[in-house]
Amino acid sequence: ITCPGVLLKDKEELYLSVFVLGQYKKTRCVPAVFPLFFQEKLIFEKEFANIVDPGDLLKLLEFDTAVLELIQLVPPVGVILATYEENTRDFLFPDPKLNCERRGLEREILMKRSSSFTGIAPKLRFSTISLIAESLLRSGRSHIQ
Repeated sequence: ITCPGVLLKDKEELYLSVFVLGQYKKTRCVPAVFPLFFQEKLIFEKEFANIVDPGDLLKLLEFDTAVLELIQLVPPVGVILATYEENTRDFLFPDPKLNCERRGLEREILMKRSSSFTGIAPKLRFSTISLIAESLLRSGRSHIQ
C-alpha cells in the first residue's frame, strides 16, 4: 500500500482486513510507515452446492461484496483508515486487459480514506488468482466449488 507524503500521527501497527465469499481474514501487522508491505497470500475457498453453470456462479457473485479495510491498532479497538468495496465478481474477475499474458496479473486500486485519515487516498497493489473447480455430490449431481 502506497500513500506518498503521508506520515501517520499514531505509531501503532497496521493490518489489512479482507472479507470475501463470506470469510474474513487479515494480514500480519506491519509498522506504521508507508509504503506498507504485506507480502502475504490469503486463500478463500467456498463451495456452491446448487450451482452447475459457471455463468450462474458469476451472476451470484455480483450480489456478494468484497470488503478490504486498512486498520491501525489504535486502542481501544483500532481505527479504520481506508476501505475498498466492490462486488465480488468484479473483484475476482476484473475486466480483461489487452496485456493479460500471465496468471495473477498485478492490479492497483484506490482505497476510500476515512474521516480519521489525513492525506491522500492509499493505493493498494495486489493480484488475485481464481480457480473454479467442479466436484461431484454424493447424489451424483455435479456442482461448482
